[in-house]
Amino acid sequence: MREIIVLLLAVIEYQKNIITYLCILLFGKSAMPQVEKPIDKAYLKLQVDPLPIFGKPETQKIYDCEILIAEKGIKPINRRGSSLPPPDTVCPYCGASHLYIYNNNGGKGQFKCKVCSSTFFPFVPSKDTDLYCPYCGSKLLLYKKRKSFDVYRCYNKACDYRNQKLLSMGKAQRKLYESSPHLFKLRYAYRKFHIDFMPLSKDSPVSSPYGLDKINASPHVLGLVLTYHINYSLSLRKTAAIMFDVHNVKISHQTIANYVNAVAPIVKPLVDHHPYELSDSHCGDETYIKIGGVWHYIFFFFDAAKKIITSYRVQAKRDYASAVYAINDVLVKLRDIPKNLNLITDGNPIYLLAQHFFAGHGINFDVKQVVGLTNDDPVSKEYRPLKQIIERLNRTFKGNYKHTNGYGSGTGAVAAVTMFVAYFNFLRPHSKLEGNVPVVLPELSTAPNMPAKWLKLIHLSQNLVLQYSTG
Repeated sequence: MREIIVLLLAVIEYQKNIITYLCILLFGKSAMPQVEKPIDKAYLKLQVDPLPIFGKPETQKIYDCEILIAEKGIKPINRRGSSLPPPDTVCPYCGASHLYIYNNNGGKGQFKCKVCSSTFFPFVPSKDTDLYCPYCGSKLLLYKKRKSFDVYRCYNKACDYRNQKLLSMGKAQRKLYESSPHLFKLRYAYRKFHIDFMPLSKDSPVSSPYGLDKINASPHVLGLVLTYHINYSLSLRKTAAIMFDVHNVKISHQTIANYVNAVAPIVKPLVDHHPYELSDSHCGDETYIKIGGVWHYIFFFFDAAKKIITSYRVQAKRDYASAVYAINDVLVKLRDIPKNLNLITDGNPIYLLAQHFFAGHGINFDVKQVVGLTNDDPVSKEYRPLKQIIERLNRTFKGNYKHTNGYGSGTGAVAAVTMFVAYFNFLRPHSKLEGNVPVVLPELSTAPNMPAKWLKLIHLSQNLVLQYSTG
């Protein structure tokens, strides 16, 4: 039967070719149906411009920085101090970049431009403050209202930002611009966010609604379950099997899941509120997980020097608000925000939007974006190793996530990620730290084995909550 079907298909294909040939002879190629090729349409990628001027400048822009730099031979400032202007700072009077701007009053907010000698205050925003273009000083007008932010644009046709974009176009780009102007961004734009969130808001640790008093097993069994399931990435069913095969303890996989969901909120205060010793270099990235069959994201931030996970947000969307929450988790763990704080991320513009959100609240840091897989720009070449560090963290987490088929609920996902971070920060030896754990807790040194260390970690977290509530 199979041979007959193959023969019939061959005959049909042969007849089709004969019919096609005869149609071409009689009517020409124009009569044949044309197969449309897929069209690769270009689209406008999200671009993030420097911050605007908050509040009307004293005068409109009266200088051209390029002319002044060329006439006077002005060189960028040779930085010696630690108090530096944010990288998005632009002189409102001549358009000079932050390379020519320095702090003028000891880091209290006023800046001075080396090119035109003007002084200005770029970061004094409020809800009712008008916004002005940093390139020409024109007032920004509302362009679009989005769900989470409003877009303001500069409509001055003589704006240097627009003129520079037009001059940088080649003949092909100019021709494409005339037919499809929507593919080009020629005007300065600023996004004013609606997110109702106060940065650096750090809540006190909250005691877990779950207790371990109803667990029908000894503490040592609980420690064994956490060790097998979290440390060694065994699935729930394999953990239940090894508990019975090795320790002769009959326990179901659902009971193990219940244990993890009960312990996670208990250790979370220690993970979030421990007084970490952190560096000024943090790398961040997102990775995918499934919750209820739907893709979600985990926003990881990682101290590249100390090997400590500082943010582990589980979010339904990969947008700027999620980036704001993730970066805030990092900032609240820093005792003082370093002047040269660097966040290394991929090319996703949501991190630049988050940077603008924090800058609007007077919190400044630098975002270095490593774009693509090849070092096509100096920033990617310099910071590629740090980006690879966060990629390795993602792979380490996926080793724990792989045995699952996704999480059944958001609560279960948060519990699993929290337990992974607790293990990674406090219990997992790291080769780059000479075999030591990232955060050394003296109390754990007396524990004879890993199950006992898990129990001690739970106890320390409970004591932390008690100290906050009584002190």
